Amino acid sequence: MRSTVHLAKRLLPDMVERGAGRVLFTSSVASTMPGPFQAVYNGSKSNVQSFAEALRTELKDTGVTVTSLMPGPTETRFFDRAQMQDTRLAAGHKDDPRTVAEQGFEALVRGDPTVTAGSPRNRVQTAMGKIVPDRLKSEGHRRLAEPGSAS
Repeated sequence: MRSTVHLAKRLLPDMVERGAGRVLFTSSVASTMPGPFQAVYNGSKSNVQSFAEALRTELKDTGVTVTSLMPGPTETRFFDRAQMQDTRLAAGHKDDPRTVAEQGFEALVRGDPTVTAGSPRNRVQTAMGKIVPDRLKSEGHRRLAEPGSAS
């Protein structure tokens, strides 16, 4: 979160002065739900998502666009680094990082406000996240992220 805010503060003023620029923030589908066993990750992605949405509104009519990339589980070293290899989330389907990056770049070029990248499942999850109560999303996430849940 700190780096995201710091870089935005350093780069955006020049873009606004030029009247042109594009910013892509990497949020996550995780930003749409409480994340048991990933509380800091989900919370930080919620912060990035909120920050991107706020900046987008602040920068309206400046020529600078802000796009938020929201991938779901992606085939990277994330689960190893987070020591989550034994979770249902890590054992499940993961999207190709190249596809996610391409979708993010295409959305950035178009100036889209948000793109839920990866599989259609991610878009369904994001849409459901708008209507399902946090309590239920939290319980569902717990079943996926709980250590040992992959077995």
